[in-house]
Formats: sequence, C-alpha cells, structure tokens
Amino acid sequence: MNAAQVTRIASRDNAMVKELRRLAQEPTQYRRQGRVWLEGEHLCSAAQLRGRSPTWAVFSESFWPPALMQKEQTAIKIIVLTDALFASVSALGSPAGMGCVIDLPAPSALDPLAPTVVLDRVQDAGNVGSILRSSAAFGFRQVLALKGTAALWSPKVLRAGMGAHFGLELFEGLQGDALHALAVPLLVTHVHGGDFLHRAALPWPCAWVLGHEGQGVAPALQARASARIRIAQPGGEESLNVAAAAAICLHASACAR
Repeated sequence: MNAAQVTRIASRDNAMVKELRRLAQEPTQYRRQGRVWLEGEHLCSAAQLRGRSPTWAVFSESFWPPALMQKEQTAIKIIVLTDALFASVSALGSPAGMGCVIDLPAPSALDPLAPTVVLDRVQDAGNVGSILRSSAAFGFRQVLALKGTAALWSPKVLRAGMGAHFGLELFEGLQGDALHALAVPLLVTHVHGGDFLHRAALPWPCAWVLGHEGQGVAPALQARASARIRIAQPGGEESLNVAAAAAICLHASACAR
C-alpha cells in the first residue's frame, strides 16, 4: 500500500477526529452521519467477512506495523492517530488500537415470512446486543426494534453483538403497527401466563416478541399474539433476564424446526 494513502493526525481539533469521537461515544450519532464505528479487529473482520468494506480504517501509531495493512486494503482512507489521540476517540477503558468506519447499511424491505425477533422497548444495550447474537445463532435473520429500544448500531450494542449485526436484517424505530406486515405467528414471552416453553408446539417460522426489562411486552402486543409462552423456573426465581430468556426461547424454536 502506498504511503501517500495514509493520513497521520496528531491534533485533537482535526475535523475527522471530531467525527470519529462522536461516532465512538454518542449512541445515535450513526443516524446523523450515516456511518458506523467498529472498534477492534474482531468487529472489523466480522464486517469484512460479510462484504462490508470500510470507508475508513483507523489505527493508533503503536498498532500500525506494515503487516496489518493487508487487512485494510479495501478501505478508502487509512488514518493513523497518535496513541493519545486514539485513546481520546475510543469509548473503551482499554482502547483496541484499531477500528474502522463502515457505511450504515441501507434499509431493505421487511420480509413477512422470515423468522423474526421483535424487541419491544428493550433498553439495555448489553441485552440488545446479546439478543442479536442469539438471533443470528439460531436462524432468526430479521430483527424489528420498536420505538424505545436501544439504538441497534450504537457502539455498546455493536460490542455486545460481537459481529452478529452483519448477518441480520435490522429495522429500528418502528411503531407497533409495523408488525401487521408480518405473516408469521407472534409468540410473546410472559412471566406468569401462557404455555410452558418445554411443552408448547412451536410454529416455524415465527416471530418472538421480547419486552421491556421491567414492564415486559406491552399489553397491546400481548393481545395480538398467537400464543403466550413462559419458561419453567424450578429454582423459584421470579423472572429471567430478557437476553437469557431470548436465548432459551430462540434455541427451543431452532430445535423444534
């Protein structure tokens, strides 16, 4: 790679650095810029394996040996920051030393027959990212996030998703009426009512609706569901974390196919 294609930056006031800092640290900045910040080799590689070429590849000076350049040949811009400057951009306690910027994927058409996960105001970024990982792992390739759910492409959700984003069709900011477009049965998780998961006849394909960490699935969505499903908890706990419940339910559906 030609050295002329590398931009070295040492100033905190550089416009490009300011854009990177906002992308890395503000949860919804990607919506304004139409770009997504991925920090760390794992996320960058996961994006490239799915054909998402970076527009910018960003390195700290100490993470910039020539051997790594082969991995970023598709980037339009190569940016090398001083270590201190990269640390000021990163939102991590221990900066990864490299990252990349990709264009926010263009929205596609909702598939009414696809196995789907619906997030109803799930607010914790870690929970949302974990649910995306389970969705990808168990064959639910479409995720609909209703208004009030954590921003799907925020840095925290991306880190928790561990690359799952790039194997999913993601829709966010939806109103409940958007679910009318689905032609698959809606299954709603519920703490106290409905059929026990291990006894239920689970349809395929289907759409699992997972609700707010404290309030659960909204009553209007419960009323629309084909079935309410609960998970047996012989240990006596009142409820499960929504990400744990999602993994159990989606795994059960995958096994029942």
